[in-house]
Amino acid sequence: MKLKNLNPVKLKLSEKLTQTKILLIVLCGLTISFSSCNKSSSSSDYSTWSTYAGAKDGNRYSSNDQVNLKNVSQLEVAWTYSTADKDSANHSQIQCNPIVINGVLYGVSPALKLFAVDAATGKQKWVFDPAKEDTTITKDPNSVFGVSRGMMYWEDKEDKRIIYSAGSKMFAINAVSGEKVSGFGKNGFIDLKDNLDTEPDSNRYMSATSPGVIYKDLIIQGARVAETADAAPGHIRAFDVRTGQRRWIFHTIPHPNEPGYETWEDKEGYKKFGGANNWAGMSLDEKRGIVYVPTGSVGGDFYGGTRKGANLYSNSLIALDAETGKYLWHFQTVHHDLWDRDLAANPNLITLNQNGNKIDAVAQITKHGYIFMFDRTNGKPIFPIKETPVPQTNPLPGEQIWPTQPIPSLPEPFARQKFSPEDVTDLDPETHKDMLAEYLKVKNRAMFSPPSKEGGWIFPGFDGGGEWGGAAVDLESQILYINSSEMPWAQFMIDIPKNNSNDNSLAGRGKAIYNKQCIACHGAELKGNGSSIPSLVDLNTKYNEQQAKKIIQGGRNMMPAFKQIPEGELNALLTFLLKIPEKETVSSAARTQQVKQQGAGAEADNIPNKKSVLDNIPYTMDGYIRFLDKNGYPGIKPPWGTLNAVDLNSGKLLWKVALGEYPELTKKGMKPTGTENYGGPLVTRGGLVFIAATKDEKIRAFDKKSGKVVWEAQLPAAGYATPATYLLNGKQYIVIACGGGKIGSKSGDQYVAFALPNVKSN
Repeated sequence: MKLKNLNPVKLKLSEKLTQTKILLIVLCGLTISFSSCNKSSSSSDYSTWSTYAGAKDGNRYSSNDQVNLKNVSQLEVAWTYSTADKDSANHSQIQCNPIVINGVLYGVSPALKLFAVDAATGKQKWVFDPAKEDTTITKDPNSVFGVSRGMMYWEDKEDKRIIYSAGSKMFAINAVSGEKVSGFGKNGFIDLKDNLDTEPDSNRYMSATSPGVIYKDLIIQGARVAETADAAPGHIRAFDVRTGQRRWIFHTIPHPNEPGYETWEDKEGYKKFGGANNWAGMSLDEKRGIVYVPTGSVGGDFYGGTRKGANLYSNSLIALDAETGKYLWHFQTVHHDLWDRDLAANPNLITLNQNGNKIDAVAQITKHGYIFMFDRTNGKPIFPIKETPVPQTNPLPGEQIWPTQPIPSLPEPFARQKFSPEDVTDLDPETHKDMLAEYLKVKNRAMFSPPSKEGGWIFPGFDGGGEWGGAAVDLESQILYINSSEMPWAQFMIDIPKNNSNDNSLAGRGKAIYNKQCIACHGAELKGNGSSIPSLVDLNTKYNEQQAKKIIQGGRNMMPAFKQIPEGELNALLTFLLKIPEKETVSSAARTQQVKQQGAGAEADNIPNKKSVLDNIPYTMDGYIRFLDKNGYPGIKPPWGTLNAVDLNSGKLLWKVALGEYPELTKKGMKPTGTENYGGPLVTRGGLVFIAATKDEKIRAFDKKSGKVVWEAQLPAAGYATPATYLLNGKQYIVIACGGGKIGSKSGDQYVAFALPNVKSN
């Protein structure tokens, strides 16, 4: 705002506005209400990066401006740190957004080792390896596979702790020494599978891929669970940061006498269903003591005939009292989800300026490219949200499609909302012809079309729109920056193949188990989907029996562990997948007699047809199918990946630019197309948006006002993570984890920090 527009009435010294404050207003170009000088309603220090996403408000914002539009082109590598534990088969990843405390940077390696390095030099201080520090961990393969996106820090006068998770184990680690805090839980850790107010099952899959938040002396944490109908419940819990004891629990599938229980048609649903979990992190209004928790779908992603109704509190943004876990308000962004529309990132807590009024708000991005915004005190929408009728044609038998879905009038979507014939790729005439023919095989093309055997488009894709990298918000302008993948995926439903009752071979029974447990991802023909979901055809040429068994029981990266499969069923599954020769085929009568002789326990251990909730699911999806041409490019016209700027005050999309490129296409004269991307942005007061995330293995800086690329650097591997920035000894650093390992990218194990060469540390 120009000086001539300042209201002199509000600048009276009698109102305690000093000349210094007036000067700040002029220099910052801010409004007279000081709303922009207040970087947040919290008291966070935005010059450091002490929390996942920068601060507990989740905004990925930095007040540092040493690196700015004028000098960003001079950035160079300041230090690198290698964890030296990447997977040589290019399966491992690093999705970690590191934190910096008292000059020490804490991060996680591909093997989920926690490490501490000097944040100015990258020199290692210590490493904690969960696979070596406790014998119970080595017996739990799930604990040393998967991903960890970050950690939490807590201290008092006598103690400094890092709280982080490896699989289902949450550790308390001394931040100075790297040793377990023995008084926390069971010799330094708690198992998140415990204390869920349900029947204990140590074989259920559960992993804390994203950190929670710490409020006072409470750790508030969610978890990733399986996406099948037999998933563990996704309840939100708070634990004592000193002892690890559970202090409160919020049931995301409500129990009797709890708010929302009456909305469930099946009153026993709380005993049967799982999911509705928070796997993407959460945000905290520390001043008000409110935690904002986004959730995913109820288990059984694509068929909901057994879970009729809206399925509260799945796919919801939930506000809870951080001290007690008491329900405050919620909003469900997708009713009766059949399209895997989890809320995949923590929300952003911002202060809006609308018509001269300040509103403390919360903004939640979604996979389908929308931003839902609410008054964070009461859940009232900032902009109108309309319940909009959605297609009801030809649902699968037994399915009850919810008739409407909520669509916000504003902000404007940051991703395309339809995929029509005219949008099919036209890189060349032959490719267009081939891909159009494939496009027309998918009959249902509108968003929220019921899953069917005729096929439907998921667009933006299953990993499209806003993902776990989250959004960044400039707290000076309330502009939100969000990257988006725009990749169509095809969804075809199939009958779950019935077991051939006459085939009593191990391979025959193993195929039945595959159809129940694996077909939704790897497909009826075991072909998977490119590099993201590997083909299981000829698996015996890649793995022996022990190697395959370890992967199935322990999981790998984003594949969950299947420890719940009994030993006998697992042996049958391996026989089918690895084509293991069998000595003889056992008849049905002989198998029954064998069970009688071996006792009741033998049936569970040796017969792969043990009844489970999955036996009631008649349909499944025939694999995750990216719509790609013969060269591996998306079958839609570019852009395939974008970076977007949205004004949260007005709700208007300000700009959209391609994020990433395919060098071979650029050489042919094409404009940058963007690439599928994973990881998020950070925005700084220096006028910059930093983001890696792209398949071309680069990190870039964009002018936050125009979207123009002003700097880029090649990384040792793709940075599928969110960068962090911090000021240390008078020098600003930008650091990114370079783990690769997704969508065909090579794996890496380095963290790379950038800084200006002409700035010396104090």
